Amino acid sequence: MTEAKTPKEFFEKVLPSRFNPDKAGGIDVTVQVNIVGSNGGDWVVTIKNRQLKAEEGTHPSPTLELKMTETDYMDLINGKISGEKAFLAGKLRFKGNIALALKLRETGFL
Repeated sequence: MTEAKTPKEFFEKVLPSRFNPDKAGGIDVTVQVNIVGSNGGDWVVTIKNRQLKAEEGTHPSPTLELKMTETDYMDLINGKISGEKAFLAGKLRFKGNIALALKLRETGFL
């Protein structure tokens, strides 16, 4: 698994290669990711019709919202902490359908 060094590198280079469209059947989601830190930022990830699109910015009405510090987010996407552990430890703030978020893990997104 390729390890990302910054959120921008993850969204632009690692996520597109890690994404598994075979596991994305039936998923139609817009995720707002807010990352707090010097290399953080706001990202919108859309998965629809087995295709993934990630871009910097904000979405007015996302299906899911995730907010984390840059350090915790990097640990999450690089496999050092699970989404469940991050959430239970208060490192991940989340809004939306938890079952849908868990399905995203299979696609390579979380």
